[in-house]
Amino acid sequence: MIKIDGLSVRFGGIKPLDELDAEFAAPICGLIGPNGAGKTTLLNVLSGFVTPIKGTILLNDTALLGLSPRRRVSLGLRRTFQQELVVDELTATENIQAVADHVSGNRASARRQVASALEFVGLGDRRNILGRRLNLFERRMIEIGKTLIGQPKAILLDEPGAGLNEEETDRLRWLLVKIPTTFDSQLVLIDHDADLIASVCVETLVLDFGKRLAMGPTRAVLNDPIVRRAYLGRE
Repeated sequence: MIKIDGLSVRFGGIKPLDELDAEFAAPICGLIGPNGAGKTTLLNVLSGFVTPIKGTILLNDTALLGLSPRRRVSLGLRRTFQQELVVDELTATENIQAVADHVSGNRASARRQVASALEFVGLGDRRNILGRRLNLFERRMIEIGKTLIGQPKAILLDEPGAGLNEEETDRLRWLLVKIPTTFDSQLVLIDHDADLIASVCVETLVLDFGKRLAMGPTRAVLNDPIVRRAYLGRE
């Protein structure tokens, strides 16, 4: 569970997060809003890359603010970025192994976890392929595979569905739904695909200009007229 109280971030005269209160308790939670709403800023604060001017964040009753990004990783926090960080000169296995070397235990355990992650994301037969030969979907799967190493407790996904076709989005949806039960991990998912959010997220937070516009069961949130105007651009 992730609990946020009174969280504010200021960049000069801009406040991308403004007195935000929210609690992510469901296995898969959505985080949506128009461009510039503060979604990625929130993930950056949770990850330790941005320091807020006020507020508190708890991950399973552990206070995160003040902890380094590395310490947050050791507590089980993982994330992906909008731009995948696959190294072209490394194989699929080596890309995930690079993470395992930092967060896993002994080498034997790390190898098992890497192999398991590759199989889970459907890249077992592509494990020896160099990053530069992987397509967009496969590179996204590498990024998700990295988050599954070392007993993750909360996984933050920043637009994993961007640029995917319908078939790839269906495969992504199937994968995301399986993660909480397979890895005992909570997901927080940013995506502009309302259908993807509706199909996998139990509850959803909507941000608008850094403030909480709505939060609750996903279907109810997406049907809220205020949310439809702000996020979906229609009545």
